[in-house]
Amino acid sequence: MTSFLVALQFLTRIPIKLKQQSTEKQSAQSLLFYPVVGLLIGLVIYVLNIALSEANDMLRAAIVLVIWVLITGALHLDGLADSADAWIGGFGDKDKTLAIMKDPYCGPVGVVTLVLVLLLKFSLIISITEELGFLLILVPFLARTSVIWSFLSIPYVRENGLGTIINTYFPKRLAIILLATISCCIVLVSGWLGIIFLLFISCFIFLLKRILLKRIEGMTGDILGAQIEILEASLLLVGLLVSAY
Repeated sequence: MTSFLVALQFLTRIPIKLKQQSTEKQSAQSLLFYPVVGLLIGLVIYVLNIALSEANDMLRAAIVLVIWVLITGALHLDGLADSADAWIGGFGDKDKTLAIMKDPYCGPVGVVTLVLVLLLKFSLIISITEELGFLLILVPFLARTSVIWSFLSIPYVRENGLGTIINTYFPKRLAIILLATISCCIVLVSGWLGIIFLLFISCFIFLLKRILLKRIEGMTGDILGAQIEILEASLLLVGLLVSAY
């Protein structure tokens, strides 16, 4: 239960007070509950989307997006902005790229990236009909599940921090079983769309791994935040395109 609360506390702004400080092992195991937190976030915005079904589409999309951002405390957007700034400002140099990621200030590239991603999400939410509302549950769930996938596939580059703790104590065998179970459930529930989503995420992480290993020799927490944001927007787009045909 502590590991779940750690995940909920980290990924959302829901006020969670732990009775005692979590251990490093519990912090590492909290990663297994990221899909559960993603599911909870998805359920919140799904219910909100239904509640606003009679409202103007632009107003509905705006409110859903605002709550989506607020419930996560813009955590992943911060990672997206830092990653964008670092990738452009680092000029291909590993040390410079990592240093920019740690800079608390947001540069122009980060700002532009945030605007573009939020604008894309807003436009996609407008296009979600009542029949496609399930995407608002599935997308946050899969985006956070992908973090487990990344930790199994890509080394963590920084010597200190949460990533190092997770690498040390993360139950990889259990994580593989969890991913396999989730994949089977997604296919059973969503059919061809689920298969397409899983293939898309697999290709995304494969390409991300190649890019990261070449540039900074691994991943960081900011990269994981960027991964979640990019996958959320991409999966919404893929879901809408597939459903259109």
